[in-house]
Amino acid sequence: MAEPLVLRDVSRSYASGGGRLEVLRGCDLTLAAGEIVALVAPSGTGKSTLLHIAGLLDRPDRGDVLVAGRAVGTLADTARTAIRRDAIGFVYQFHHLLGEFTALENVAMPQMIAGVRRREAEARGRALLAGLGLADRAEHVPGKLSGGEQQRVAIARALANRPGVLLADEPTGNLDVATAAMVFDALLEVVRGHGAAALIATHNPELAARMDRIVTLQDGRLVSLAK
Repeated sequence: MAEPLVLRDVSRSYASGGGRLEVLRGCDLTLAAGEIVALVAPSGTGKSTLLHIAGLLDRPDRGDVLVAGRAVGTLADTARTAIRRDAIGFVYQFHHLLGEFTALENVAMPQMIAGVRRREAEARGRALLAGLGLADRAEHVPGKLSGGEQQRVAIARALANRPGVLLADEPTGNLDVATAAMVFDALLEVVRGHGAAALIATHNPELAARMDRIVTLQDGRLVSLAK
């Protein structure tokens, strides 16, 4: 079976002051099913660029991205959008929930966009929310939820379409220490339970140490760190 996510020789640069700023230089990364990898690096080193390329939100200048064994670098935008919708889940530092919809509706909506019937989408949404300790909060809009609850809804939404890959950019960075630990516990449990491969960017060394392995960016290259 193909690995959920593979980056091969990925490089990315941007125009800067009449020249080019090299952000990523020949990055290689393979995520196995059920594996949770921490991406730890200072701000400005290319973490977000790497996540955007892995999540098909950006294209590398060189190299390729394989999702479930399929090379996606040269696909048309419509095909990339479909893969991103069905195979990749995203969790950000800020939850980006739709404020006028309930927690359940926020989780059901991505499924319905993908063609799942409302009843089935809501049943899965309730199951995901219950697994994250939010069974009694399903009918609440985000404004009636705490920060930790909102982020757990965002995690449920990211997993709604059963993606093989979960990408998270500082998912607990906007939370206090106790709430961050609780949300991270829930994230680890649900990702492992679903067998997804996860790449999680974090500045928190304690959280990083709880993942399967740690990588960092040095001079635009991915380097493994000892735990």
